Amino acid sequence: MSIGLIGKKSGMSRLFLEDGESIPVTAVSVCGNYIADIKTIEKNGYNAVVVSKSNKSRNLQKSKSEFFKKINLNPGSLAEFKFTKDDSDYQVGNHLTADIFAIGQYVDITGTSKGKGYAGVIKRHNFAMQDATHGNSLAHRAHGSIGQCQTPGRVWKGKKMSGHMGNVQKTVQSLKIVDMDIKNNVIYIKGSVPGFNGSEIKIKPSIKKS
Repeated sequence: MSIGLIGKKSGMSRLFLEDGESIPVTAVSVCGNYIADIKTIEKNGYNAVVVSKSNKSRNLQKSKSEFFKKINLNPGSLAEFKFTKDDSDYQVGNHLTADIFAIGQYVDITGTSKGKGYAGVIKRHNFAMQDATHGNSLAHRAHGSIGQCQTPGRVWKGKKMSGHMGNVQKTVQSLKIVDMDIKNNVIYIKGSVPGFNGSEIKIKPSIKKS
């Protein structure tokens, strides 16, 4: 299958291999995934599957509420996954479980990174500190000069400066699935994924590693 799932980041742990090697893993729960809609080339111009993950959201728009009533599914989050080949096995209401992936498969994870608030350039962009010696007055963690000469006489767009850090959508590519609990719909992914514990993430097959 080339489609993905919506998961919930449960936290990080470690797994021990047979040779004793310790691997840091992120546990992702993928319970409650259902196919909510199927898009086709004839109707929409491309092939895609819309996946829904049930949650207890109370603030639901009327249009989305009517959509879930129409397909007779519990309201939840929606995510769209394109696939290249038309597959007649996809049907609205089908339950998707962790076994659409395999141990050893590489996946791409998309989520919202943790918000760090307002941060300076040392924390945000890994700048070096200024000299912590005599003569440096309250400028130890300052970013230094940001301006130009008379031409162009302005600050270029995209200049690395202090500001809001985190709370943006991030995708980490080519992460390996090292273990799965099919019974409980839990996937163990090597390394860290964006987001805080309990946040929703999207899992789909890697575009760079098959």
